[in-house]
Amino acid sequence: MKSFLLGCVATVEKNRPYVAMVFIQFVYAGMALLSKAAISKGMSPYVFVVYRQAFASLVLSPFAFFESNQSAPLSCNFLCKLFLVSLVGLTLSSNLYYVSINYTTATFAAASTNTVPAITFIMALLLRAESIFIKREHGLAKILGSILSLSGAITFALVKGPPLSFMKWYPENQKHTPSTIVHSKVDIFRGPLLMLSANTTWSLWLILQGFVVKQYPAKLRLTTLQCFFSFMQSTVVAVAVERNNPSAWKLGWDIHLLSVAYCGVIVTGICYWLQVCTIESKGPVFTAMFTPLALIITAIFSALLWKETLYLGSVGGTVLLVIGLYSVLWGKSKENVKVQNLEAQQTKEESKLECIVQH
Repeated sequence: MKSFLLGCVATVEKNRPYVAMVFIQFVYAGMALLSKAAISKGMSPYVFVVYRQAFASLVLSPFAFFESNQSAPLSCNFLCKLFLVSLVGLTLSSNLYYVSINYTTATFAAASTNTVPAITFIMALLLRAESIFIKREHGLAKILGSILSLSGAITFALVKGPPLSFMKWYPENQKHTPSTIVHSKVDIFRGPLLMLSANTTWSLWLILQGFVVKQYPAKLRLTTLQCFFSFMQSTVVAVAVERNNPSAWKLGWDIHLLSVAYCGVIVTGICYWLQVCTIESKGPVFTAMFTPLALIITAIFSALLWKETLYLGSVGGTVLLVIGLYSVLWGKSKENVKVQNLEAQQTKEESKLECIVQH
């Protein structure tokens, strides 16, 4: 019995990164479903962002205070930079995301996140934060993957085709419920464009994070400060937009409170730590490989809970998204291996040169 328990513990320990990543994708699927539910039931997306960032700031603050990483004091200049980074990434991206989810489905929201690696790669190229070798296979894979990912997102959003028979919840002559369709032809384009804009600003934030972390490596404090800045910025936006609707700020014991608490505490708090631990043990490529799982989970639960009908065009767009994502990740992983081998070779040559000089 003791040996069996030890074997179970060893198995869990060995597969902990896999379990953590599957759990994270379920959490992200839940975020899309719950936020869609709250906003569909009348919650202001701008107020939603305020409460989410408030919950995140409160949850992360105690851990950030006791973070062991001793960093340099925060200068006024750096705080101004951090304020602008928070405005671009957390505030603008979150507001665009939650506004757009009112015009799209939870499944599309989950699908669109698969474009983030491709958009980040393209923007990094434009900002010269990323290099590419067109004559190498990994360079071509990244370019092709980026094109496929964006094409898949556009196909998913705009190309319907025939509905899948086993997911067809409503007869042809029966009207769909308001939660399963967009309300006008304009919304067909508005929702996806807003969602892709949210992903673009998020991608820009990811690139800017690379520069910010070099100046202040205490990641947890950095995240907490950005959540707090975003809370202040989002409050100004929400007050301006909802100035004639004070009832928009009311929170009861309902789906609204559950959604903001879930997104602030579970998504920002717990998943942050799990992702950091997984990246440290397995690397960022391993973490990104699980991204399409959130789309599959969201699609299944959206069909069961929201009675969303899946179309053949959506399936085709999903396939393009996933192929494009793995193409980008494969190219990036190959490039990282080449860079590591080159650095190891340079280090070896430098060591040999030092030995020759010493003798």
